[in-house]
Amino acid sequence: MQETVRYFSNSERVSAVCREIYSGYGYKQYKMSRFEEYDLYAANRDFLIDENIITFTGSDGKLMALKPDVTLSIVKNAAATGREQEKVFYLENVYRKPKNTSDFKEIMQLGLECIGDIGLYQMGEVISLAAQSLSVIDKDYILDISHMGFISALADLAGISGGARDELIRFISGRNAAGVRAVCSGCGTPAALAEGLVELTGVYGSYESAMPQLRAFSANGATEAALDEIAGIYEILEVMGCARHINLDFSHTGDMNYYNGVTFCGYIKGIPFAVLSGGRYDKLLRMFGKPGGAVGFAIYLDQLDSLSQPRREYDVDVLLVCGERDGVSVARAVQKLRLKGRSVLAVSRLPENGTSWREAVNIEDIISEDKTN
Repeated sequence: MQETVRYFSNSERVSAVCREIYSGYGYKQYKMSRFEEYDLYAANRDFLIDENIITFTGSDGKLMALKPDVTLSIVKNAAATGREQEKVFYLENVYRKPKNTSDFKEIMQLGLECIGDIGLYQMGEVISLAAQSLSVIDKDYILDISHMGFISALADLAGISGGARDELIRFISGRNAAGVRAVCSGCGTPAALAEGLVELTGVYGSYESAMPQLRAFSANGATEAALDEIAGIYEILEVMGCARHINLDFSHTGDMNYYNGVTFCGYIKGIPFAVLSGGRYDKLLRMFGKPGGAVGFAIYLDQLDSLSQPRREYDVDVLLVCGERDGVSVARAVQKLRLKGRSVLAVSRLPENGTSWREAVNIEDIISEDKTN
């Protein structure tokens, strides 16, 4: 598959290879329209990355929106009962304002969702597919894993809620120890627990180095359950061959309105921010009155074309020099080379510039070879 997409752009290549990978695990492609009824997004603004939505009035008078998100549509239409899995992947454009910009942009996303009966294997499978996706982009990728259940349980014990909890999450995400300490002080958090939350901002590293530190911060059954879940997922990633690229990073907090369990984000060389993000989002299913769980991720393909393209040694395998030969003879020669799996450019004479090739072949040599055979 990699060979067949060697002439694609980065985003095209990643999309083609990853969709082949997802299909191999039983995921089916989900297709949707460019727009949905505005009410879908208006009623679920807390789950959108950006609240700005492009709207227009349809021919029937309904207010419509250019889709700013794909997951909402997938969950709305999911038939999951909680006892089975609905496994889909998508390649769709969304329309939103990227962070720190004032204009809307059409953004291509590739992602997948597993909805319904979600256990340890399903979470491990989705995260391993995120890792495999990153490896298609760059073999030296990093995938950081966190768990909102762990952070949420510590915040509950610390008596931190409402706006103060939002501040706490923001400071943990920014590795701002002074800010975390100030929030804890304002909420009357016990000193030992406050210092644990402060130290959490500095935990980052491989599973082997970071997990003992996190175990030391664990305070009750809820925090232990979250760490046990990460430990189980890590074992699955070891089996899948992805574990050496995994780090634990609890400054990656995600959005508490959206995620309720394991979260993760992926990084590659050459791009200073995450190109992949995902996690467990059961809360969204509850908003639609559906049982079971959900876990998934998205890759922001538009970011990949800023990377340098892999250098090609040549444009085609064979430059077929045809002279004044008739079209049928040229077609036969080209077809013979193509059936051998070689790329061919048929020309009347050698080009002076602008094209590179592995070898130049005179059509007369092929015709002579056919006559000999």
